[in-house]
Amino acid sequence: VQLQASGGGLVQPGGSLRLSCAASGRIFSINDMDWHRQAPGKQREWVAGINSSGGTSLRDAVKGRFTISRDNAKSTMYLQMDSVKPEDAAVYYCSAQIRPSSGTAWRNYWGQGTLVTVSS
Repeated sequence: VQLQASGGGLVQPGGSLRLSCAASGRIFSINDMDWHRQAPGKQREWVAGINSSGGTSLRDAVKGRFTISRDNAKSTMYLQMDSVKPEDAAVYYCSAQIRPSSGTAWRNYWGQGTLVTVSS
């Protein structure tokens, strides 16, 4: 099982960016999926989460600006980032609870991270 995060890049303050996180490999079921971020010199922090039914939660700092969604048919999660602020600059990581087969336990997998740079 692999998680591939993509979509990062340079965005101006106030601009928008859409991140994707695609799960691939042997997958039986995906439960919760989450986005996290880590800015230089800071600890990694949770940003947003979505469960298998589509229920979402967001960090207060991004509420009203970020939207998390998923396409279960594509085993992919998205993070729509609008009204981006300089403090949103970070490496964004995705994680997911995945069962590779019906006979295995849930396991948490992590993607490699995608860099978001905010600059005018």
